Amino acid sequence: MGAIVLIFFLSALWFCMDNGTSVPKPHGYFRIELPKQEYRLYESVCPMNLEVSTAAQIEVFRDRQSADSCWFNIYYPRYNARVHCTYISVGNRLNDLIDDAYGFAAKHEMKATALRRTLVSDTLRHVHGILYDIEGDAASNVQFFLTDSSQHFLRGALYFFNPPNPDSIAPVLQFVRGDIDHIAQTLEWR
Repeated sequence: MGAIVLIFFLSALWFCMDNGTSVPKPHGYFRIELPKQEYRLYESVCPMNLEVSTAAQIEVFRDRQSADSCWFNIYYPRYNARVHCTYISVGNRLNDLIDDAYGFAAKHEMKATALRRTLVSDTLRHVHGILYDIEGDAASNVQFFLTDSSQHFLRGALYFFNPPNPDSIAPVLQFVRGDIDHIAQTLEWR
């Protein structure tokens, strides 16, 4: 009886051991090392100042500057990401500018699984707006607009220049989203 138990035990052990067949491992993602979130003042060519991440570079488009608008990117070279920013002087177009900002965010809704809005309202600095979090396989996962409702309007959209894979860009997305929150908290119109 003891020999039968021993043979059964050894047979089970032999079947559990690696017999040369391998099972493919699922694809993994590179470990992403994120720097500490530190900021520096950016005195824009546009009539505003804001704090941007020390991990980012500013790309100014001098050929796109005019009396009532200017364009710049907040570029994250390590993550191949850009926040495209457009400043526009409001004039009498506030409703049109807000409608355009909403329309740009809504265009990504087809690929999105959710669209969340966060209101920004700071009456002391005269900064009001909406931050859009677009979840899912959208080309732009974060968009925003900030305005003083009378003279200044800033619109931004985050783009990753990689195939959109929510799992692989999630840590960087959270990092840059924190930077966009910081911009909304530190923006000052001139």
